[in-house]
Amino acid sequence: MEITRLLDNALRKAAAVWVEPAGHGARLVWALWRDDTVLIAVGGTEQQVPGLADGARCTLTVRSPSTHSHLVTVATTARLTTPDDDTAAALRTARLNATPAWDSVYRLEFT
Repeated sequence: MEITRLLDNALRKAAAVWVEPAGHGARLVWALWRDDTVLIAVGGTEQQVPGLADGARCTLTVRSPSTHSHLVTVATTARLTTPDDDTAAALRTARLNATPAWDSVYRLEFT
């Protein structure tokens, strides 16, 4: 899938994406690109995203990691997930200089 390749290239370097659940404003959240999917950790000490819930339709916007200009916007569906130990460790590592404590992790599926 072309969008997967584009996101793979962008999200290997970018650590944040804009997520906009239907009917709510966009929020910048830390993201992890893993196994051809976007994972976001929210709540707790991480960004709050009003309207984000299992099955929520969302718009995902990714900016270019080099120019910070708009790269792509795609429709997604949020799926609540429980990360395995390796994924949870990768999410913590993606935060670089913070000690994250999230309430929920969502996988954003392309629709």
